[in-house]
Amino acid sequence: MEIKNTCLHDRHLSLGAKMAPFAGYDMPIEYEGLDAEHKAVRSTCGIFDVSHMGEIDIKGKEALRFVNHIFTNDAATLVDGQAAYGMMTAFDGGTVDDLLVYRRTADDFMLVINAANIEKDITWIRSQATGYDVEVRDRCADYGQLAIQGTDSEKIIKDVLGLDGSDLGFYTFKTLHDGTILSRTGYTGEDGFEVYAAPGVIVEMWDKLIAAGVTPCGLGCRDTLRFEAGLPLYGDELADDITPLEAGLGMFVKLDKPEGFIGSDALAKQKAEGLRRKLVGLEIDSPATARHGFELIDMDGATVGYITTGYNSITVGKNIAFALVKAPYGAVGTKLQVRIRRKLAPAKVIKKRFYTPNYKK
Repeated sequence: MEIKNTCLHDRHLSLGAKMAPFAGYDMPIEYEGLDAEHKAVRSTCGIFDVSHMGEIDIKGKEALRFVNHIFTNDAATLVDGQAAYGMMTAFDGGTVDDLLVYRRTADDFMLVINAANIEKDITWIRSQATGYDVEVRDRCADYGQLAIQGTDSEKIIKDVLGLDGSDLGFYTFKTLHDGTILSRTGYTGEDGFEVYAAPGVIVEMWDKLIAAGVTPCGLGCRDTLRFEAGLPLYGDELADDITPLEAGLGMFVKLDKPEGFIGSDALAKQKAEGLRRKLVGLEIDSPATARHGFELIDMDGATVGYITTGYNSITVGKNIAFALVKAPYGAVGTKLQVRIRRKLAPAKVIKKRFYTPNYKK
């Protein structure tokens, strides 16, 4: 498969970033180091190249109705300039992708999807649009995207980029005169902004932020930051064989929407019958990190689940993990064991949100 580059690829190389393939792109994993970048976001501010993410416009007279047809959350509750998080699910309730839905107007929405799923998602969305008066437009090539995250992000975008985000609440956005979109969502557990703009504009903004001394951050700390804040990653906590309910994301699944959505019948059935699996947090008594796929063993030696994400947490200072386990083992305080290489490490179930987010209220 051909590896693609974002509009900032040359900038990453010039900064000496450690690069690696991710979702079909050559992406920066770290610059100065994962710990330093993670701490910069938690304490001040960091910037991420997230231009690999996908953007899709849904426009037309039935745009709202169609978005609600493919989206687990309720887009009808949004007002212009507001965004929502949710999932697209298949007819069996499995997760096609998790995404953000931005409402410009009732006739005009932007969907922001995961880079690894762009082709799959566009094919899925177009296949479900038959019979709806909508246009599905791939905008991925039209946008680069920066994520500016951290306590000082509002001041930095104003002082360095001349962008005023003070009027934006959490999960709101605005479109500027040149078509640039400024939103306030985030994937780190900290206050922060996203800028969607033409690739050339994104390069100019990146250069200004770097010149001003803002810390460039790679995908390594993006993962550790989202994990500490209890946020899922598609491919780990969500997948085509993991439903949003199993992943503990039921608050983003509106089963009472009047017309339902694709997968709502299967999810309603799963909820009524009771979940067989659930995503939990774990604290692990081991110096070694539990990685994705490592087995979870009960005290009688039976396999009861597996690790989805694990890290020695930089902020919390503990060895912690997400795990998908059989439902009877999901209660807080349950004692389990993780098979790390050839050894069994003691573990106990804890709450999934390891770090209290500092979002804009």
